[in-house]
Amino acid sequence: MHPTTPPSNRHSAPADQGPDQQPGTEASDLAVWDQAVAAARVYLRSLSDAGPVGPTEGEIAALASFDGDYLDDPLSPQDALQKLDVVGSPATMRSAGGRYFGFVNGGTHPAARAAAVLAGAWDQNAALAAMSPVASRIDDVTARWVIDLLGLPSTSIASFCGGATVANLTGIITARDELLRRHGWDVASRGLFGAPPITVIAGSETHISALKALRLAGFGTDQIIEVASDELGRMRADGLDEALNGLDDRAKQAGVLLLGQAGNVNTGASDPFAELFDVAETHLDRSAFWVHVDGAFGLWASAAPERRHINVGVERADSWATDAHKFANTPYDCGVLICAQPEALRRSMIMSAAYVVTDDDARDPMSIGIQMSQAARAVPLWAVLATEGRAGMAARIEQACMQADDLARRLVAGGAELLAPVMLNQALVSFGENTDAVVEAVQRSQACWVGPTTWQGRRAMRLSVSSFATTDADIESSAEAVLSAAGSVG
Repeated sequence: MHPTTPPSNRHSAPADQGPDQQPGTEASDLAVWDQAVAAARVYLRSLSDAGPVGPTEGEIAALASFDGDYLDDPLSPQDALQKLDVVGSPATMRSAGGRYFGFVNGGTHPAARAAAVLAGAWDQNAALAAMSPVASRIDDVTARWVIDLLGLPSTSIASFCGGATVANLTGIITARDELLRRHGWDVASRGLFGAPPITVIAGSETHISALKALRLAGFGTDQIIEVASDELGRMRADGLDEALNGLDDRAKQAGVLLLGQAGNVNTGASDPFAELFDVAETHLDRSAFWVHVDGAFGLWASAAPERRHINVGVERADSWATDAHKFANTPYDCGVLICAQPEALRRSMIMSAAYVVTDDDARDPMSIGIQMSQAARAVPLWAVLATEGRAGMAARIEQACMQADDLARRLVAGGAELLAPVMLNQALVSFGENTDAVVEAVQRSQACWVGPTTWQGRRAMRLSVSSFATTDADIESSAEAVLSAAGSVG
């Protein structure tokens, strides 16, 4: 069981609570704040121990107590916080620790965690510079830093949003609107009904985040030409050549949206961007196609000198989507959309009203993204980049990749089969017909957390090393736990 603040005075105010400590007073507000900080401190200390990565069945069952009759019999703020800690803390998945290898979640950098607390106290609406000068300035600075770190064109613009799916959606909508504008169709005034059909080309290993974004942007599966992928999940250049050869002149003139991928979710491999661009440019005028790259975690390889060869040519794209809460280890949620054509992004996203106060010289996040009201998402990322710097970020990324390789080698030495070379931070192994049973046994043990997947028709174990908190000792103990689970299922 995770350490928690001991339950005390639950469902009743402290005996010494005077008039100045009643809910809503400054003293009461600060007392609850101190209570939360104390509980968080205990929880964070528990992340580095050797305890279970996830909750027990009993701790999960205890969550039913949140469904109390609190609408008619409300709790005091202190008791509400106590309930969250005593019941909620034990039932968390300790994904911020060093032994969670699922879903490319990442952990939370200490500076980002602390910055998020302060930003929460600020409670800034980052939609407009007029609403929050500090949020606007930090947003602007952090956007420029991200573009620089990833080696993308300096004239690009970046927008912070609620994860890679929203970033993909923002980029795809911008691509759609710009391709139609070049064809003489204004989406803002005419909508999409009757618009020239845009052709979408994507690899067979395109992530569901990008596919969902395509659907939300109005593209059905019948409009998507799927290109075969190679043994690492990368779009094949010869397949793209074949797909473009099959388009008639009308389709080419209407525009092509090419969807690339940096970081296959199973292998970590990125599409061969340089080759794909060379192929596309032999078939199409550059103004007739837009390349959007889904790089939720793989785009960060460009920030590490030893890994950036994976993404050669990615800078030639028109827009990119990534997540700061993966390799950069910010709290959830912090997606980033980067666009090489700022005016195209603004045309798609900008809205105004009589009461909206804008400044042509300031950065207004609501004018370069889907959301209007929004949190100051860039603040935790600014804290990470400001404290790690260029060299620190490169070292952190390289560390995760080396640890993934070490984990894979230990498992292979113990009898697992490596299904793909470790190119980034993803390790993909198989225990044959026992793979699912091994995954389930590891999850039951709570020694670490690994996930199942299917790769090229075979069931596999997928391990994602994404947290700054992961130590070499975590890798060693986790490998031992997985091999022990494999032994237990024969």
